[in-house]
Amino acid sequence: MVTWTVETVSAADAEIGALPVALRARLIRLLETVEKVGLEALRAPHVKHLEDKLWELRVKAEGGIARGIYVTAARQRVVVLHVFAKKSRRTPRRALATARERMKQVTR
Repeated sequence: MVTWTVETVSAADAEIGALPVALRARLIRLLETVEKVGLEALRAPHVKHLEDKLWELRVKAEGGIARGIYVTAARQRVVVLHVFAKKSRRTPRRALATARERMKQVTR
């Protein structure tokens, strides 16, 4: 089994830190699971394809719902681009635009 590594863009680090404690813990646990068992082992409801190369990690906890938009990069890397607490039914267009913009920083 090829191991995966998880990275975050610097702005996503701050966004993770701003989540309520329970949501932050769940998201971090999910990211650690990716590194332990591989991205291929995760299925819905934990991951969902959004568009093109963008996917989202989905977590629920007492503090609500959070999403982490990520892209996979060369050498089995998951790069988290944008993290937010979800307030509406659909992923906000602004969140997708932010992730698309940050994806340009990620080298393949």
